[in-house]
Amino acid sequence: MNNKNHPFEKILSVSAENIDYSLLGFPKIEWSEFLLNPRRLRGSDFLMRWSQGVWSEHRLIDGINCSNVFYAIPYGPSGTAPHDDVRAFELYFERLEATGLGDIKRPDLLIFKKEDELEIKKIIEKYGGLAELPFIKEDNLNRLLSKAIVGIECENSLWKAEKMPDFNTKLRPQKRLEGKLGLAKNAVLPTIIIKEEDREPLKKWQKMNKLPIHVWHVFYDRAYGISINEAEQLIKEKIILPTVQIFQAPGGATTKKAIYKFYYHYGYPLGEATQEPKLLSAYVEDKNGHILPYVKFDGGTLKISGECLDVLHKL
Repeated sequence: MNNKNHPFEKILSVSAENIDYSLLGFPKIEWSEFLLNPRRLRGSDFLMRWSQGVWSEHRLIDGINCSNVFYAIPYGPSGTAPHDDVRAFELYFERLEATGLGDIKRPDLLIFKKEDELEIKKIIEKYGGLAELPFIKEDNLNRLLSKAIVGIECENSLWKAEKMPDFNTKLRPQKRLEGKLGLAKNAVLPTIIIKEEDREPLKKWQKMNKLPIHVWHVFYDRAYGISINEAEQLIKEKIILPTVQIFQAPGGATTKKAIYKFYYHYGYPLGEATQEPKLLSAYVEDKNGHILPYVKFDGGTLKISGECLDVLHKL
């Protein structure tokens, strides 16, 4: 197992249980011969993961900014990196690694009060624009961070939440949880995921910047949120136990990672899709003319829930 991946590979890593897509109508391509960049992409799963992550962050930003109460911006490198060119995306992370900031964990989004929007835009312009934020050390971003009310860590899943088999199933006492409420270990329902490797870095960022962090998990049709503090309490009380999964990076390296899946019951409804996205065909082409097809998300709208707005108001 490889426990040290380049930031580009780390951010595109896919859980092995999700690498099960097949595209029909294309001849077999030897992915080991497909050289798109120094890290070889073995299949469409990783490009789909990239496209899905970009789409979900944009839906959250658009949803918050349409609320007319709050204002959201991308903050971590996954949201500020180029979105329409996987090679440019990789080079962005190459630059981040070269500056020594590649391993720093920041929340993906920052949220401000809507009334501060113009001031925030002026501050960002002085920093050199959104794309430059990941290359600036945290100590030099005090002016921006002092205006934020919360940091958001984004996760996403390729599921329609309301069609998952155990959606709307009530929690019941579980023997494996020593009588605490939960569901069967193999239950399939919306969860909010936090990776074990992200827990301490996110808590450290939260403490250092004196800003709360919430995790927002986007599904095809719904989204849910939970605060890091509430998640930690559930872990401490052993209500939510870790799950170990195997993740594969685009270059083929595999890593075992523990993740925590928080039932949506323990979080708050973040929003619902008022217009579902379209799934469009796309492809990248290597220098030898090989075509790598994949499916990308396009459009769709997410209406932020009143419960979420209440949470932000309280913050």
